[in-house]
Amino acid sequence: MNFQKVNNITGWIVGLFACSVYILTMEPTGSLWDTGEFISSAYKLQIPHPPGAPLFILLGRLFTLFTPNDAAVGVNLLSALASGFTIMFLFWTITHFGRRLFYKAEEEVTGNNLFNVMAAGVIGALAYTFSDSFWFSAVEGEVYALSSFFTAVVFWMILKWDHEDAQAGDDDVKRTHAERWIVLIFFMMGLSIGVHLLNLLTIPAIVMVYYFRRYKPTWSGGIIAFLIGCVITGLVQKAIIQWSISGAGWFDRLFVNDFGLPFFSGFIFFFFLVAILIWVGLRWAHANHKRFLRLGLWSFAFMLIGYSTYMTTMIRSNADPSVDMNDVNNPMALVSYLSREQYGDVPLLKGQVFTAEADYEEVGDVYQRVGDKYEIVDRKRKAVYPPEQTMIFPRVWDASNDQGHADYYANFLGIQKVQNPQTGKIGYERDPDMADNIKFFFGYQINIMYWRYFMWNFSGKQNDVQGVGEKRNGNWITGINFIDNIRLGKQELMPNSLKNNQANNKLFALPFILGVLGFAFQFYKNRKDWLVATLLFFFTGLAIVLYLNQAGPQPRERDYAYVGSFYAFAIWIGLGFYQVKEWLDKVLKGSMSSYAAAGLCFVAVPLLMAQQEWDDHDRSKKTLAPDLATNYLESCAPNAIIFTVGDNDTYPLWYAQEVLGVRPDIRVMNTSLLGTDWYINQLRYKVNESAPFDVLWTEAQIAGGKRNVAYHIPYSQTPDTTYYDLFTLMKDQVGSDDQSKMFRTQSGEYLNYYPVKRVSVPVDINVVRQNGTVMPEDSNVVDQVKFEIAKGYLFKNDLAILNIIAANKWKRPIYFTQPLGLGFDDYLRQDGMAWRLVPIANVGNKVNVNWMMDKIMNKFKYASANKNSVYYDEENRRHLVSIRNAHTILAMNLNQLGRKEDAKKILRIADQMIAEKNMPYAMASRYGNDHNEKSIYFAMAAFEAGDTELAKKVLEQVKKDLQQQKAYYESLTESDVEPAQNYEYDKAKEYLIMIEAIYKQYGAVIPSSTEKNPVIKSPTDTPGK
Repeated sequence: MNFQKVNNITGWIVGLFACSVYILTMEPTGSLWDTGEFISSAYKLQIPHPPGAPLFILLGRLFTLFTPNDAAVGVNLLSALASGFTIMFLFWTITHFGRRLFYKAEEEVTGNNLFNVMAAGVIGALAYTFSDSFWFSAVEGEVYALSSFFTAVVFWMILKWDHEDAQAGDDDVKRTHAERWIVLIFFMMGLSIGVHLLNLLTIPAIVMVYYFRRYKPTWSGGIIAFLIGCVITGLVQKAIIQWSISGAGWFDRLFVNDFGLPFFSGFIFFFFLVAILIWVGLRWAHANHKRFLRLGLWSFAFMLIGYSTYMTTMIRSNADPSVDMNDVNNPMALVSYLSREQYGDVPLLKGQVFTAEADYEEVGDVYQRVGDKYEIVDRKRKAVYPPEQTMIFPRVWDASNDQGHADYYANFLGIQKVQNPQTGKIGYERDPDMADNIKFFFGYQINIMYWRYFMWNFSGKQNDVQGVGEKRNGNWITGINFIDNIRLGKQELMPNSLKNNQANNKLFALPFILGVLGFAFQFYKNRKDWLVATLLFFFTGLAIVLYLNQAGPQPRERDYAYVGSFYAFAIWIGLGFYQVKEWLDKVLKGSMSSYAAAGLCFVAVPLLMAQQEWDDHDRSKKTLAPDLATNYLESCAPNAIIFTVGDNDTYPLWYAQEVLGVRPDIRVMNTSLLGTDWYINQLRYKVNESAPFDVLWTEAQIAGGKRNVAYHIPYSQTPDTTYYDLFTLMKDQVGSDDQSKMFRTQSGEYLNYYPVKRVSVPVDINVVRQNGTVMPEDSNVVDQVKFEIAKGYLFKNDLAILNIIAANKWKRPIYFTQPLGLGFDDYLRQDGMAWRLVPIANVGNKVNVNWMMDKIMNKFKYASANKNSVYYDEENRRHLVSIRNAHTILAMNLNQLGRKEDAKKILRIADQMIAEKNMPYAMASRYGNDHNEKSIYFAMAAFEAGDTELAKKVLEQVKKDLQQQKAYYESLTESDVEPAQNYEYDKAKEYLIMIEAIYKQYGAVIPSSTEKNPVIKSPTDTPGK
């Protein structure tokens, strides 16, 4: 068989093998993070968060038609197949480069030479198949797998064009015919925008392929071609994706407001005008033999055609689906949606430092669809900073502390917090300088947020605990002890819970070494192809680091964003085979060196990676996300409201309701989204079986920036002990547009405010007893819920929550996935996994015992944790701990009531259903050893219930883990210890003392330590002191 046939067949075999791997390890349900949102959106053609993914949603819906019993299987299958075919195109990319190392396009490759090319392709493609980050995305219903597929396809297409153009020689007809690949590339890019924007980063590499093929390379020409590639990437990002929609939105506003035409009329006219201009341009280019212009216009036209999938976003939003993020029902809303305005701007070339004080200037109007017109609902404001608090290439820019970003910068750079003696305001001792800026760029953004991920995939991974640079958590390793010990401390002293963690993958840096060999080999053999691969590597890796400009700490690991650069490195892993073969040529004769090199590289890289990575990437039995959601939803009474906080207590609930049909009577309200007018307005209409709400204020009163914040400004400084009606305060004071009820600033601006903090919600005791808000056994029901608002200012989401509580008048049950700290926490009683607002005095930290026991006995699910060999990563474990902890809390309350047998039964259910072989009681974790702390309380509840056997089992495991953690920390030198590690070390010592006290309290024999690791003392008794 000739090269093309062998190449095609082998590529398909490799691709189908990869598909099989991903299908076998695919999660059978929704996962955590965004997958619940995307699967729910695909199942009912709904609208996910900005900037959306309409093509992914459409394809996901298509796949769900083949899996009618569970949409998650269909959408996850889409990811698995897209990932498998990504591997196929990677194989063909590697064989293209491998062939060009030694042969010209017209030369046929046969025999042993053909084997060499196929071997390189198989080794590189399978290495990427089993790489950590790509495999993670391949088995869940997220956009990244399909995005990788588009990246692989368009890069392979430009190589296909390159091959055909080379074969065409000087035949102009054939060369023109080959250009169909370029047009197709831009069409695919247009489609890929409807999945994710990462695909656009291949453009500079594509431009360089075109330059090397069509022009005689020179240094100046290469630099110009590179810059043109960067410009095209920027133009696609801005002109096509944003400016085209902004222009269409402007026309639509003109046609609707000035001409009285329907919505979308100006939008359609704009693109009709663009089509005419393209047609005129094509005619002129053809008549004047402007070949390059003609190619550019066709490419532009087909990119717009691919991009047109966003029309479905507006179409579906007009149908008011349950998940309708940003209410994108008109072109002006689409402009905001695509530009991700709600997430703010990230400075790149010049911007502020995190200590800068901002002023704001108005830069334009904000329009929204109101009735049959577009109306101005707010003014756009731009932050302006003092010149001395700005710098070029700002890396330490985010002053927000909602997620601790500003404090993280300060801690990373050693900048202390100080209090201004005049104002009492807390600030920082100094502004960061350029040295700090560069330190953070290389130390955090490059090292922690890229290089660490890169080495996870090609050297080895320490464990699955999210890390931010500390020695114990989430680092890359080699598996070679003396190297790892130098960097990270004595790894043999790590606690067993981390040493035996499934994500502890030792690759011995062999994939990395083989990739470096391939990098060097291609550099010496074919500089042009090496430059193309290097540009792909740079723009899908380090360029993303530059563009994202991430602050720390991030809520989750972000390695999935850089898989394009790992894809490029896999090309070099494949080509590294040639270097190994050349070395073996010196000792083995003929084809034996090829076979030996292929076998050696295959065993040392893809086979080793598969063996190490399989157990922590096999999700085939895990059902955590829907089970967690079911536990939250089933904890609630009928027709309830449940306020959620983050992605992982919101999106799984959407999935459970929208896809699985679990408790559609409950209205899920995300507290972050409640800070937007469109989300509050969606509460005004029915969703599934949940009736609409009275949110107190009209659409006009919350439009745009109205009531984004209200301030506490007391009438006088005299303490007021009176409690004021919450409904009246929110509706008639904060909700008033009467300037006499607003606060006028020195600049003449009127602000909404609340003059009092003490508020009350009246209670009709007969109503709350009849509708089950309180139980028959509840004796201390109050006629008013009195509390003090716990904040000096309330954002729109806080105001919305208080409005709903005030307007509800105890008609519908109100739940929270966690207390919010608004002031009414003393009236929250745990009803299972959720906390219910009840008019009962002194109910804080208590549970609705009979209700909760019924839910645990009859409704709770346990994520398949009782099955064999189910892996739960850190975020999974955190939520499983919360399920186990619900049993602990109920058992403690049962013990207080003297129901010790019931308490024992509840704890034994947790012990059986959350098997310790999958979910150990003892586990090193973040947040002050939170995992072990919860297990200690579980053991205490078991002691109280009289289940000494269970209590001892748990405490012995936890004690051993804490001792091992202590030994590891004490082996570190002072310079190795971060503040976070000091905290974990201190908590480990504290909990060891606590365990000793528990044994003494319950008269149990303290077991002797089973610790076998030697304790190596540091120069100081306490590390880091």
